[in-house]
Amino acid sequence: MKQKLVRDIHRDFGYFYVGLIISFAFSGILMNHREHWHPEKYTIETKNIKVQLPEESQITEEFAENLGKQLGIDDKMRRHNVKKGTFKISFEKHDVEIDMKTGKGEIVAFNKTPIISQTMKLHKNTSNWWIYYSDIFGISLILIAITGTLMVTHGKNTFKKRGWKLAVAGIIFPILVLIILS
Repeated sequence: MKQKLVRDIHRDFGYFYVGLIISFAFSGILMNHREHWHPEKYTIETKNIKVQLPEESQITEEFAENLGKQLGIDDKMRRHNVKKGTFKISFEKHDVEIDMKTGKGEIVAFNKTPIISQTMKLHKNTSNWWIYYSDIFGISLILIAITGTLMVTHGKNTFKKRGWKLAVAGIIFPILVLIILS
């Protein structure tokens, strides 16, 4: 009876969350590489520009918004910054990068990548209902992991005989990575 219950819980939670597990895994892989490319959006047009920029201390949010309007960008501004000699402005559907010294830069217009951008929103969503659902999902993953260790009770591949070694290796590896990176 106990063995059947463990298998049933493991199976049913696995089936229920299979879509979310795949979505989180897929969007997590994409988010790992977001510094190298923008999986959420694809470029539809790139336009070279040359503008006269003030001193960095005079670059404000108001300046960035006005510059966007002057450049013909009519979507909402998200943020702006100056980093490593480059002035960057991020809009909903445009990115602007301008070299602070030369004033040369580019405007990149883009659209959201279908499915990928929606999937990546799962990792970024901070609404209360989603946070609670994600907490339940996390608890369910723990339950899936525990029931997985209890499913095989006889033979050479039980958790007591073999599985614990793999589990320890699976715990040690990320701890080593954290130690090395810190």
